[in-house]
Amino acid sequence: MTPVPSLDQRGRARLADMYGRYRALAEDPEGSRPMIVISTPAADLPRWEERLADPQVMLEAELAELRPHLEMEDDRVTSVRIEFGTAQVAAAFGCSMYVPDNNVPCAGSRAMARAEDVFGASLPGTDAGWYARAWEWTQRWRRALPDWILFDLPDIQSAFNSAHLIRGNDILTDFYDAPSAVERLLDLVTDFMIAVVQRARAVAGGDPAWFTDWGSLWKGRARISNCSMHMISPDFYRRFVLPRDTRFLRSVGGGRVHYCGSHPDVIAHFYRIPMLSGLDFDWNIHDMRLVDEAPPHVVIASTLPLAPGSPVLEGMLAGRWPRKRNIIVHASAPSVREGKDLLSRLRTAAGY
Repeated sequence: MTPVPSLDQRGRARLADMYGRYRALAEDPEGSRPMIVISTPAADLPRWEERLADPQVMLEAELAELRPHLEMEDDRVTSVRIEFGTAQVAAAFGCSMYVPDNNVPCAGSRAMARAEDVFGASLPGTDAGWYARAWEWTQRWRRALPDWILFDLPDIQSAFNSAHLIRGNDILTDFYDAPSAVERLLDLVTDFMIAVVQRARAVAGGDPAWFTDWGSLWKGRARISNCSMHMISPDFYRRFVLPRDTRFLRSVGGGRVHYCGSHPDVIAHFYRIPMLSGLDFDWNIHDMRLVDEAPPHVVIASTLPLAPGSPVLEGMLAGRWPRKRNIIVHASAPSVREGKDLLSRLRTAAGY
């Protein structure tokens, strides 16, 4: 059994300072400083089949991925997550779960073959699908972990991401042929997401005004994963999905959006969501001017770690940073030693 990392008084003081700097991103955008998270390869991690079968094995893998960050002393928050993949909401609505070889589960089938099926559907309970197991494992982990290790929320995706899985690709024509069914399904998924966030908070605890996610601390209570927004037009997002994203964040107390899609025009619509505290998108494919176009209070993060040699990373090391200061930079390095060096160079270039 892998021992839980220990933390001395100096380590706790470092975390307190780090969380203060994270809060400044939202509360003092102009006076804040970029946060920097460095990813390095974790050796000898168990296969996903083993992690999914045993809560102790999954916990040990989460802690193994956390240790390099404690050694580098970067800005990675000390959090762990019950990781059951991206189809947990879809599974609660009846989709089967498929576990690929050595990977996280995904949706194996759709749950609604016809658009009109949604009108006979009811709201699942928060134990549906894999969520009952997530709550059980969370309680077990809480008993085993010290108070300085926090809990990320289980995956809830977003109204459209999960509706797409539940209905399948036919939802793309439902926007034209059965728009009322699309709206009904989006509303059902949104209601379920709200209920899951409330249940997760009760089970996992944590600060009611802040949440950990994607290795960082964010203002609010949850993340919306809008990965699939490049599959519909920005106008359809504005008409159908934005009202549900708005209702969700208002209901849970604010939060952030994740967008790993390739269509840039929808990003401006994300910025219009009330109670939006943050957004991540891929800095390797989107124009970095989108960072500076964000509202001052919205924290911007890079979705994927910037690899050594990437133009954006090399530009930052040379002093070419966005004007916006409240950003979170994710970068990668081949080893902890090289990660420490990269962290030092980025902090120097950022004006630390």
